[in-house]
Amino acid sequence: MMQFICPHCGPRAQAEFVYERTVDSVVALDASPENAMATLFTRSNPRGVDDEIWRHTYGCRAWIVVTRHRVTNEIFEIRAVGPEALS
Repeated sequence: MMQFICPHCGPRAQAEFVYERTVDSVVALDASPENAMATLFTRSNPRGVDDEIWRHTYGCRAWIVVTRHRVTNEIFEIRAVGPEALS
């Protein structure tokens, strides 16, 4: 099991977090319907390092971006996003 270092709570088990999506699959509010569908549902699922959005569901409930290698699960960076990042 992976261990994340939550920017708000410190080291925690992966079981406390829920994976949401990759950062590149976030759709801009002004995107056309065709572009939005392509962004949401057509992804390459690359091997290697990728930025992923996770939520500390069973903790502080904050959103975080985890830069992780998808094959080795090595974590390079964890950063807070959203209103909690400004605190």
